[in-house]
Amino acid sequence: MKRLFAWLRVLGAAGILAVLVWQLGSAAFLDGLGRISTPGVLAALAIGFATTVFSAGRWQIVATRLGLRLSLRAAVADYYRALFLNGVLPAGVLGDVHRAVQHGRESRDVPRGVRAVVLERTAGQLVLIASAVGVVLFVPDVVPEAFREVVTATGVVVVLAAVAAVVAGRLFGGRWIHSPSKVRRGFAVTLADLRLGLFTRETWPGVGFLSIATLAGHLALFVVAARVAGVTAPAGQLVPLMILALLAMGLPLNIGGFGPREGVCALLFGAAGLGAAQGVTVAVVYGVLTLFASLPGAGVLLVRSVAGVRRTALSRESAARTTPHFHVKVRG
Repeated sequence: MKRLFAWLRVLGAAGILAVLVWQLGSAAFLDGLGRISTPGVLAALAIGFATTVFSAGRWQIVATRLGLRLSLRAAVADYYRALFLNGVLPAGVLGDVHRAVQHGRESRDVPRGVRAVVLERTAGQLVLIASAVGVVLFVPDVVPEAFREVVTATGVVVVLAAVAAVVAGRLFGGRWIHSPSKVRRGFAVTLADLRLGLFTRETWPGVGFLSIATLAGHLALFVVAARVAGVTAPAGQLVPLMILALLAMGLPLNIGGFGPREGVCALLFGAAGLGAAQGVTVAVVYGVLTLFASLPGAGVLLVRSVAGVRRTALSRESAARTTPHFHVKVRG
């Protein structure tokens, strides 16, 4: 079932891209690739470094509050590696899965390591959803009717889920934490980690600030992509569109981030009078610049792979030296 779902996600993204090529032609995609420039790549690397540090700092706060050890240096390196894997592998989340499991193994608590990553990413999504709801409320003219309904419904679901989590924590958290049932105990532990990781006075100011800073970094890279693509519209007109495009990137139908982002940008830019093809070009440029911004993660992956091979070779050599050898004498 998991393999089928993974293939459906890839096919869904490919279907979106195929429809865009059919409707707008391949020029919108190829033009974006042809406009990539050295200044744009350097800007992407600089902005990418800032957003990665912000995101890694957010992860460090959440993980530390959950009782896991994580230095900022290790968090930045692991985050870079995850971003690179997200960009080059299907589905766009496999890097985060690897980051969560690896840190959980190093901390000897895989479930809590996974929850730390999930909560860290959830914090970013909450800020993004709140920003999208703000766009719908305060800049409704740039939002097509269908998007207004989707964003509003998403905001309502998030608020209801938060209220339900708080109520459930008050009613069942304390009673179920020592329950013999694994399901109840796991539910109580998850609620406790949710409160500790995101909603305590010691946590939410730092996590919220870093999430806002990370979103600002993504929007800055989107503006750079628009300028590289030749869009001259003011940043104030572009930012609301880009917030909605970032929200669409969270959909599970993507190939390394490509798919829904291009489709949503085509619709939004077309509705704003900037041209659907221009929206696709901006989205493609943003995707490529994001990949360039994650390239330090390839270096982290290479260095750690080489170090792992060396450790394996040394351990085998050490084992070979310490293994006793028995000599059997044959009497003639």
